[in-house]
Amino acid sequence: MQMSEEKQKKIDTEKQVMPVLKQLDRLYGTTKTGFFHQEPWQLLVAIMLSAQSTDKQVEEVLPELYRSYPKVEYMANAPVEEIERNIRSIGLYKSKAKNIKKCCGQIVTEYAGKVPETIGELLGLAGVGRKTATLYLADAHGIPGVTVDTHVFRISRRLGWAWGKNPAQVELELQKVLPVDYWNRINFQLIYHGRAVCTARKAHCEICPLETWCAKRIEEKPGKAAR
Repeated sequence: MQMSEEKQKKIDTEKQVMPVLKQLDRLYGTTKTGFFHQEPWQLLVAIMLSAQSTDKQVEEVLPELYRSYPKVEYMANAPVEEIERNIRSIGLYKSKAKNIKKCCGQIVTEYAGKVPETIGELLGLAGVGRKTATLYLADAHGIPGVTVDTHVFRISRRLGWAWGKNPAQVELELQKVLPVDYWNRINFQLIYHGRAVCTARKAHCEICPLETWCAKRIEEKPGKAAR
């Protein structure tokens, strides 16, 4: 981490980061409509379902799911096979059904039916990792947090904002680089950018509106194709 910290200090936020953030705001907006929900536990469940699935896939199952289980107690007591049938179109539906049932049970028995509001408590719930917990706190309570998924991890390293070898390290690096006002929206902005332009298979630098400030592009040798 020492080398990472040394590099981090050299980043000029005003010159290297803010132009990118302003461009992302123009491209993808500054707010994202959250998942359909009426209760906090429903929002948490929706975020859990969204892992390795598209927002569209999640939104399609939520109305019927919440009609079937209008209260967290109903979800906690439902047979896992029944929950599976309701979310079968979602990726990893079997493990998600198991975790959602257990998580809702914990909310009922350990927190009197109320979703906890600290990241430490959220991480103690079944199926809730740091990404899910951070997104929930941001969407439900507006608590600033940098959510590092595969897109944020990949693109922030390509931009030269972070060098950490795992999401936890990159999260800490980005908290130093990004103004707090941008923490909550950087996730969905880089997800959109990662799907459309800076994909995992190839960084399409030739059409990227961020390439002027991108370390990957700047550091390329003449004649070397972008990967």
